Amino acid sequence: MNESQDKTGTSPNRRQFIQTTASLAAASTLAIPGSVHAAGSDVLKVALIGCGGRGSGAAKQALLADKNVKLTVMADAFEDRLQLSLNTLSEIEEVAGKIDVPKERQFIGFDAYKQVMASDVDVVLLTTPPHFRPIHLKAAIEANKHVFAEKPVAVDAPGVRSVIETCAEAKRKNLSVVSGLCIRYDAGFRETVKRLHDGALGDIHTMMANDYRGPIWVKPRQQDWTDMHWQMRNWYYFTWLSGDFNVEQHVHYLDVCSWVLDGYPKKAIGMGGRQVRTDAKYGNIFDHHSVTYEYENGTRVFSNCRQQANCKNDISCHAFGAKGYASVSERLLEIRTESKWTHRDPVKNMYQVEHDELFAGIRSGTSLNNGEYMAKSTLLAIMGRMATYTGKEVTWDQAMNSTEDLSPQKYAWGDAPNYPIALPGVTKLV
Repeated sequence: MNESQDKTGTSPNRRQFIQTTASLAAASTLAIPGSVHAAGSDVLKVALIGCGGRGSGAAKQALLADKNVKLTVMADAFEDRLQLSLNTLSEIEEVAGKIDVPKERQFIGFDAYKQVMASDVDVVLLTTPPHFRPIHLKAAIEANKHVFAEKPVAVDAPGVRSVIETCAEAKRKNLSVVSGLCIRYDAGFRETVKRLHDGALGDIHTMMANDYRGPIWVKPRQQDWTDMHWQMRNWYYFTWLSGDFNVEQHVHYLDVCSWVLDGYPKKAIGMGGRQVRTDAKYGNIFDHHSVTYEYENGTRVFSNCRQQANCKNDISCHAFGAKGYASVSERLLEIRTESKWTHRDPVKNMYQVEHDELFAGIRSGTSLNNGEYMAKSTLLAIMGRMATYTGKEVTWDQAMNSTEDLSPQKYAWGDAPNYPIALPGVTKLV
């Protein structure tokens, strides 16, 4: 998720140095030295691609992460979203002085990201709907930008494979790729998982990951919207854009399970459907999923998620081992064996920490690369969707090697993909 910055008045100036090192890297596959950013007086320029609520939040956190950083470029598919984000950020006292995005650096449309990559920004925040993450990530690393990539990082296996390849290239270039799977940046979770890895529960044989919540927003279709306008405005409800909500949202706690277990399962089986969210305005995603993942050693993860009104909510993760059990959740971090340990220390906001560590790494020349777990945890969620959509048992290899590509034929304001609602037992495993 970058490489170029402001002149400093030195001779040669930093821009010339960066251009030179970039050319050397392209010619000889040498890593681009992160240390060119180390001087605290150098302004790190940031671009935001995807100006929704999460994007605005990420931009604020990026601007707070370093004393000498500026937001200089913004891009979105929609002009009104960009302007709302820019206005919102400009009204935040702590960051207002770090925003310099004139009209000529505001880019709109499906190809706006290309103009961002051609600019002199150093860090790119990728917060569009998940479908676009592999495309934007690849372009960012090719353009030598450091990256913050929101979760999930793909909606299908070809996208996951692309991300894995791109992150390997980022590592070769010494470019940072920090994931929006923010729970891994929470100090309380880090301490809890460390204790579990150190054997606090003994061998862990079972985990549960729940995401029971109510419905979310819907944007009524306007008269002048094409199908693509409508789907892009309501991206959450279309599998090709969001991956379905078990991928878009539940990936957080699926990632916690893979973190605790330090690995990924060999197969999955599950069920799901549309029980209450049946209207056409809800696109083609399900409103509930239940998946059982099985590991090579017999360990199982029971994953359940639901978005239905007037039901009990529960967003939590639990681990069960030979010595007892643990709650590994935002509301409770606790390990119960013959004794009880509870994490009670105040911690810094995990959304802020991920940006703090990203920018600190850039300054120190030590790149962070979350590529492996952000890609594989995304595939873990996609694997679950494949199981619920088809009703079939899905192996990890089948998921990783799947040829199902949800991309539209073209990115333009007109027709949009018209994928049918999945029917378990009828929908094919591809």
